[in-house]
Amino acid sequence: MSRQKCPVCGGDMIKYGKTKAGSQRWQCPKCKATSTRRIDNAAKLLAAFLGWLLSGRRQADMPGGGRTFRRKCARFWEIWPIAPITGEVHRVVFVDGIYLARNVVVLIATTEEFVIGWHMARSENSRSWGALMAKIPPPDVVVTDGGSGFEKARKKNWPGTRVQRCVFHAFNQVKKQTTTRPKLQAGVELYGLAKELLHAKTVESATAWLQAFNDWCGRWEGFLAERTLNEETGKMGWTHERLVTARNGLITLIKRGHLFTFLDPALTADGPLPSTNNKLEGGVNAQLRDMLRKHRGLSLMRRAKAVFWWCYMHTECPLGAAGILATMPTDEDIAELYRQTVYEPQKRDGPAEWGDGLVWSELRHALPWRVEWE
Repeated sequence: MSRQKCPVCGGDMIKYGKTKAGSQRWQCPKCKATSTRRIDNAAKLLAAFLGWLLSGRRQADMPGGGRTFRRKCARFWEIWPIAPITGEVHRVVFVDGIYLARNVVVLIATTEEFVIGWHMARSENSRSWGALMAKIPPPDVVVTDGGSGFEKARKKNWPGTRVQRCVFHAFNQVKKQTTTRPKLQAGVELYGLAKELLHAKTVESATAWLQAFNDWCGRWEGFLAERTLNEETGKMGWTHERLVTARNGLITLIKRGHLFTFLDPALTADGPLPSTNNKLEGGVNAQLRDMLRKHRGLSLMRRAKAVFWWCYMHTECPLGAAGILATMPTDEDIAELYRQTVYEPQKRDGPAEWGDGLVWSELRHALPWRVEWE
């Protein structure tokens, strides 16, 4: 055991009896100052807390039903893990959002190996996406499922980044309109084209698919142009509105050049590119949902923090427990920032900051007393 140092003069201390509580007392022979050794086990407890949170273990299986664990680790629910800003430029970035409640979503950005950023907001709007993108250098290609507001934010924050729309999500958008058993011949053919889209993996097959889709649009142009009077609104509308919606969605992707970006020779010269968001859906979102399901019953605040903890621990170089305790903000730190800015005019011309998309008071109970079950 290392020698106890005097807090006054810095000299070596010697044992000097016990306190009433039975703790060892130390005295400095030079200045006669006394003190006791305080052992800080916060880092060890935080490591145990994260080990429980990121696993499937239940508190009910712990000694005493987990009561001691809850009491010792309650303070760690006050911490907000913040995404590190490294400035590293990545070739491909995957982005998506996971909803924790109807009006609470966590937007997540990952590479093929690590999580590189996350942002909590009210919805997938352009300001929320912009807040996430502002922390990450523009990649060469971004793979997305086409969430609302993403393209507007991408043009502003990552104007030189090429977009690859997840072809599986593109297929699902068509399937949503046609169903798997379409009744009309036009729907049967369009659903078949959507399934073929999943197998277009080369430039030749992609060209053949585009030609087949163009032929389908020409063959059914008059049929899709039919209009019918809506008796409820008294206005004319598309007779086959669902087919028109599916067609227009594919046309938009083709015109923007988002459907077959992964086959662009200028981009594939450095290696193949992904065509789907499966890396994020299966590698991140599925694991997050599994974690929240195993720890079901958490409040919205704690579900959000659980997602933040998972994302942070899956970054490239997460800090150790001691470093986290020394650098990460707590509820009190965030609340103080909120109190300082809540009455100031919001800057609508810049990116959203933490809590701008989702008001802090909506997550935190503004009560003068402690809420144990929060």
